[in-house]
Amino acid sequence: MPPTLKDVAERAGVSIKTVSNVVNGYAFITPATRERVERAIAETGYRPNLGARNLRKGRTGFIVLAVPELDNPYFAELTGLVITAAHRRQWTVLVEQTQGSREREQAVITSMGPQRIDAAILSPLAMEPSDLERADPATPLVLLGERDIPGPADHVAIDNVAAARTVVEHLISIGRRRIAVIGDQPGKNGGTGALRIAGHRQALDAAGLPHDPAMVLPVENYQRADGAAAMARLLDLPEPPDAVFCCNDLLAIGAMRTATDRGISIPGNVAIAGFDDIAEGGYSSPTLTTIAPDKEAIAEAAVNLADKRVDPIRGGRGAKSAESEDVEAPYALKVRESTAGRAGRDGADGAAGMAGMAGTGR
Repeated sequence: MPPTLKDVAERAGVSIKTVSNVVNGYAFITPATRERVERAIAETGYRPNLGARNLRKGRTGFIVLAVPELDNPYFAELTGLVITAAHRRQWTVLVEQTQGSREREQAVITSMGPQRIDAAILSPLAMEPSDLERADPATPLVLLGERDIPGPADHVAIDNVAAARTVVEHLISIGRRRIAVIGDQPGKNGGTGALRIAGHRQALDAAGLPHDPAMVLPVENYQRADGAAAMARLLDLPEPPDAVFCCNDLLAIGAMRTATDRGISIPGNVAIAGFDDIAEGGYSSPTLTTIAPDKEAIAEAAVNLADKRVDPIRGGRGAKSAESEDVEAPYALKVRESTAGRAGRDGADGAAGMAGMAGTGR
């Protein structure tokens, strides 16, 4: 017979209830007792019956995470962090890739009923407020990212406008005056491009610098090839920029490739900065200055909100209809070689700027 809670309790010299509390992660257990119980669990080979536990709690044990692109390093990193945070709460994460399609985003919130999942975490690109009216009110929904869609859903994001303003202010602080931006996406109001370009404009206005429409480059997608092509157009201008802010790191890496191929010195002739702090940026040549959202905090906040809505003691299913929450996660400016050069890399991987984190009812 497989070992039971009773076997663990006898080996640890505690009650069955104490073993249950340790297994279920209750906080009010002394470190010594927790260590003794965990050692007994390891020695007996006890494995909790997650199916039975979830049944007792009225949970399925599954949540859905839907992101636009799994081949985008930012979303790949975020997915791993959500899975880690969910695992600590005994959840299995079902991952869906939407490709930014409104239909596929709608499917996430309409086809996953409460009998199959406990909650859904979605990073929407195309969803509209009216789409939330079709969501099952019994299945908690947490939205990630820039699109703060009014309605019965919690939301986790950083302040994209302030973060973009921070990185452009850094470019101004190192003496750059013709600062272009790559990443405009006309027609996608309220999306990533619109918010980050607004931050670019705010920084220019505050510094009294002109706003040149020729310096705002649209792209179809936020991929390396799009950044490379946009940078070529900037370098072909009669007066090329002396700095470029790219709305994500993939665009920036593509832009750096074009500049390097043309023999343009980075940051000597043109400083380049990105957004997202993907791992690739720390190993590019030169290394990439970027805005680093606290992805771990974003993942933890999203899973915590989902758990709060599912837990009957903390609100229970459908509690999201009472009052949704906005959580603002912190970010940092990481100054690296693409703007500071090799000689100016003081604290290259340290935080140069920070934003606070707060959760507020909406």
